[in-house]
Amino acid sequence: MKNYIKLACLLLISLSLLPAFAEMPPKILELSESWAKIKYQMPEDQRVSALEKLSSEAEILVKANPNEAAPLIWQAIILSTLAGEKGGLGALSLVNQAKELLEKAETIEPDALNGSIYTSLGSLYYQVPGWPIGFGNDDKAKAYLKKALALNPDGIDPNYFYGDFLLQEKEYALAIKAFEHALAAPQRNRPIADAGRKTEIMAALKKAKKKIQ
Repeated sequence: MKNYIKLACLLLISLSLLPAFAEMPPKILELSESWAKIKYQMPEDQRVSALEKLSSEAEILVKANPNEAAPLIWQAIILSTLAGEKGGLGALSLVNQAKELLEKAETIEPDALNGSIYTSLGSLYYQVPGWPIGFGNDDKAKAYLKKALALNPDGIDPNYFYGDFLLQEKEYALAIKAFEHALAAPQRNRPIADAGRKTEIMAALKKAKKKIQ
């Protein structure tokens, strides 16, 4: 169970969910850069404390901007990453908090950050365990991921997570198509996050191709 939840959270929040740097408010840019450095460059044994600190910073930003969706989205991203690093059943509490934050962000600005709310919710719903352990639901996952693709059809993240969902559903040919689309996505001037995402896509693409050989 620990490994399953940890994998789910790590897959969720390998997220490069945001548009180019120039389109982000400065405080959101700061959070996103800090998150990417922790996620992709920091030693594993230092990540929990760094993410806890970053989560506190995100919470302050949320409280200072109660009517904005972007801070809520990033608080959710950070909490989910923290859950992945901690693992165990306690991770479910953090993922539940992330889900609530994303749902609140949806009520404020549904298409915020290029549809990242729906990418996040979709990936949560197919990776978190279902009832009675968690809230996982493949039907909801597919609906949210399709919604994300409608808002950002060429984005690296919605295509990656839709491909990963299809891989889980054993729709290997469709998964390959989604992964290849993700690899062709435009660069967003986020080199650390984009490099990490592409590494994950290539690994998933290799796995999908192996399944149909």
